[in-house]
Amino acid sequence: MEAKCMKNKRMKIARVEKDLSQEQLAELVGVARQTIGLIELGKYNPSLNLCVAICKALEKTLNDLFWEE
Repeated sequence: MEAKCMKNKRMKIARVEKDLSQEQLAELVGVARQTIGLIELGKYNPSLNLCVAICKALEKTLNDLFWEE
């Protein structure tokens, strides 16, 4: 298992698959674009509420985007 603050490639891939920019995803979940960028770079650990909001926006589960197997 990697460190908690890992790069989130799965989130970035899911965002790109939904054809959303970081800014568009940020608007959907109510945060700044920079927050989405930091999460994708592994430089920010989102709250559980933000994780859930991102999952809903990207139509993914928490396991799909944030939990390591």
